[in-house]
Amino acid sequence: MRPVRTVFAGALLGTLVLAGCGQSSGTTATPAPTTPSASAASEGFPVTIEAGNGQVTIDKKPERIVSLSASHTETLFAVGAGPQVIAVDDRSNFPPEAPKTDLSGFKPNVEAIIAKKPDLVVLSDDLDNVVAALGKVGVPVLLEPAAKTLDEAYEEIAEIGAATGNKAKADEVVTGMRAAMDKLAAEAPKDKKLTYYHELDQTPYAVTSQTFIGQVYSIFGLTNIADQAPDAAGGYPKLSAEFVAQADPDLIFLADVKCCQQNKAALAKRPGWAKLSAVKNDRVVELDDDIASRWGPRIVDFAESIGAAVAKAGTS
Repeated sequence: MRPVRTVFAGALLGTLVLAGCGQSSGTTATPAPTTPSASAASEGFPVTIEAGNGQVTIDKKPERIVSLSASHTETLFAVGAGPQVIAVDDRSNFPPEAPKTDLSGFKPNVEAIIAKKPDLVVLSDDLDNVVAALGKVGVPVLLEPAAKTLDEAYEEIAEIGAATGNKAKADEVVTGMRAAMDKLAAEAPKDKKLTYYHELDQTPYAVTSQTFIGQVYSIFGLTNIADQAPDAAGGYPKLSAEFVAQADPDLIFLADVKCCQQNKAALAKRPGWAKLSAVKNDRVVELDDDIASRWGPRIVDFAESIGAAVAKAGTS
């Protein structure tokens, strides 16, 4: 379990316990507790978050946030922390108003991050020990690793809301997401026993039901052909064209549309794929690459795309 604890004037007034989330290795960047001012206390600070890098205490509402994760950038803006964000990484392309820079979440430049004078850095990977490096200069860092389940995604949104002084809005976002996902699951025609293939790239790499993406599909009662792949244990098996052709999935979802210009016509040119049921029956779904790869608030948009395809297939 990962609790989100809010402390007022050194006293613990409440505990928000969220669903368990796997921890990542990293050094905790936790400022020493201080006695908050009346204004800070009224906003819910100091707040201590049990994040991927341990307990992170944030003494006052951050006003200069740097995001090095496209998923977390989307979350920050969704929970109302947009005005507090002063810089995001080069992969953060949503929402359009996010202050995109050349900062990299994959190759973090500590000096460049520090130059932004952040009072909170939010990221999803501790690459090149960036958490420890920023901790040495007193910059609070919130490490929220890639979610492995929907509950972990909801939990991280709540934690980011609490860390930025936007807890109420974050809770509202999570409640809305849960309701929307439940509605989509309830409406799905699961009696069709449909099979599917989700393509990450045209290699082709796929995802199994054990991945975060696969778990989103599971709410629709779909059967993932990649689960039977020889090397499926890692969650992201490399399939052969013959494997997919033999499995002949009812639905094909492409998450390599923007990056790699894949579509039904491109699939039909692959050896043996023109005869696939999904290609012949117009059940190839072109996803938004970004939405299909992130675990922020737009998970619902991803699920809606799946739900629409399942509903269409269920009536044909």
